[in-house]
Amino acid sequence: MLFPHPLFDALRAAPGTTAFEHAGRTVSRGELLDLIRRLAGALADAGLGPGRAVAVRTSVTPEAFAAHMAAHALGCRVVGIRPGYAPGQLADVLGMDVDMVLVDPATAAPELFTRPALSLGPCAQAVDLLAHPDDGRPLTVQARPDDVAALVFTSGSTGRPKGCSITYRALSEHWAWQPRAWGPVAAALARDFERYLLFGTLASMVVLEFVAPCLLGGGTAVIPEEDGRPLFPYAIERHRITGSIITVPRIFQMLRLLDEQPADVGSLRALMVSGSPISAKRLAAAAERLGPVVYQGYGQTEAGNVAMLTPEHIAAGRGLDSVGRPHPGVEISVRDEDGWELPPGETGEIHIRSPYVMSGYWGEEEETGDTLRDGWLNTRDLGHVDDGGFLHLAGRTRDAIMVNAMVVYAGPIERALTAHPDVGEAYVAGAPDEDTGEAVHAFVVPAPGRVPDPAVLSALVRDELGDDSVPKTITMVPGVPVAASGKPDKRALLARFL
Repeated sequence: MLFPHPLFDALRAAPGTTAFEHAGRTVSRGELLDLIRRLAGALADAGLGPGRAVAVRTSVTPEAFAAHMAAHALGCRVVGIRPGYAPGQLADVLGMDVDMVLVDPATAAPELFTRPALSLGPCAQAVDLLAHPDDGRPLTVQARPDDVAALVFTSGSTGRPKGCSITYRALSEHWAWQPRAWGPVAAALARDFERYLLFGTLASMVVLEFVAPCLLGGGTAVIPEEDGRPLFPYAIERHRITGSIITVPRIFQMLRLLDEQPADVGSLRALMVSGSPISAKRLAAAAERLGPVVYQGYGQTEAGNVAMLTPEHIAAGRGLDSVGRPHPGVEISVRDEDGWELPPGETGEIHIRSPYVMSGYWGEEEETGDTLRDGWLNTRDLGHVDDGGFLHLAGRTRDAIMVNAMVVYAGPIERALTAHPDVGEAYVAGAPDEDTGEAVHAFVVPAPGRVPDPAVLSALVRDELGDDSVPKTITMVPGVPVAASGKPDKRALLARFL
């Protein structure tokens, strides 16, 4: 069934059950469906419909989720705006053929109002969708299979966000949104996401991808309130959470906090670790501490979640140094640099083919052609598949760093640093980091007679590229070692100076 029909059918099937808990209130499935219907009418009256684009930057609320689904029912292209974009990046996103912008009172900002604005609640300069009269019109899905349903963003190698185009057809064949096609792993997640911790941003495909099994499977999405303490583990204890996604840095923090200030996390039944690499040793330690609840997932913005390591795999000691087996319908091909497929066990570039891979980068034909060929997505990750079908990662072909589960590229950071007159050369590399998964480290050769100020350089990067790109360390070096290839040896810089 075409997305979002499966969600609407699931809401209709159990109208009296709770879909959301938020800020001391509950929203039933019937109430959520009615909210989606009313917002779809308001969006249509504002001029939105098939093929039109609405950029969304909101808090995580039931109303925001309903607005996303209402826009999808109308066949719109939903352009998710992540928090933290630098002004230039935000302008790039809004320049991707956006017709309107949707905000709420907590996220409204002048820089967003370069397009006609809609809001979820009273907001100056915006039309309040929640105040729109309900004319009782029925909820109908107007989406067309090959229209783009969503633009989700990854950081481009130039520092400009790249919009990954996900079609309605792709979402309709996505494992998370089709309960009739769920395999054993997806069905287990749906069961164990009975009380699912929903946080972050709805602009993230990962966030929407994993709330789907909860809502389609009869669970409740719990949006936690802030109480000054880390969500993990304290929101789990407070709300009796049974399932959530978690980044590698957050699970490290959670394990430390459990040792220092114990909390009751016995309600947990499924905890999906993703976003950046985690060693087999640390993964096993997490499973030992938390019990048979730990999953590990691997995916990309361009491809969604690709493979999963389950608690059963971990308990059996199988594939601990892997990211698990691919979902049903996902094909993996490991190839050499000339594109020839390699046999199991040999390391090469990982290519993926699935029904829900993106259709391309919005407005980036050349980049799309380099990444998608004959239906196969070149992940630019390195790895191999073993005889048991487990996918093992070995690194990246691209100069990228995973910070807080976000991809940032070394090149734009180096260019930002060398734009300062005090900097002669700049080299950027990533290294494992318990706080952020990986961290950016910069090595700067000062311009003759100059003494660069690290604080000034950090601010320069933040203003141009956003917080995730700011180096954790900036080290002044007299020069850069050179590898046998003749290229700068960034690994040697890390080893020598950190």
